[in-house]
Amino acid sequence: MVRTPLTPEERERGERLGALLRVARGDRSMVEVAAAAGLSAETLRKIETGRAPTPAFFTVAALAGALGLSMDDLALRAALQPV
Repeated sequence: MVRTPLTPEERERGERLGALLRVARGDRSMVEVAAAAGLSAETLRKIETGRAPTPAFFTVAALAGALGLSMDDLALRAALQPV
């Protein structure tokens, strides 16, 4: 299966999501948050740095739960902003 290349907007949304998660993590270690979400630290690192700009829904939901974030709020804040 060939994956369609991401648009610049999708990449930007992924970077925004990563930044939101990084801020929400605060002073907690990447390993601690990843373990709480049932993920590897490398997966969290890729999401936070934008190298994985389209993580699976359940991955984002697990991170939101581990960080005490609302999925609705996270979706709104990561969404593309009108120009």
